Amino acid sequence: MMYGFGNYGPGMGMGLNMLFMALIWILVIIAIIWFVKAIFGQDHRQARHESVEDILKKRYARGEISKEEFERLQQELLQ
Repeated sequence: MMYGFGNYGPGMGMGLNMLFMALIWILVIIAIIWFVKAIFGQDHRQARHESVEDILKKRYARGEISKEEFERLQQELLQ
């Protein structure tokens, strides 16, 4: 009597199902990580394309540098 398990016995089918479920979950997790990086990674890519002058203006606007330092650095950039 084989009880419907074929030549593999009762445990083989269960092991393959668990393996496939683990692979599916791994693929789902990888897809989520890729999606999150694709959405939130855009900010970093845009920041790299900022010009030096734009960065200088932002630093001055935030108060990180004084007016004199801003003007000096701006003159250095124009040379």
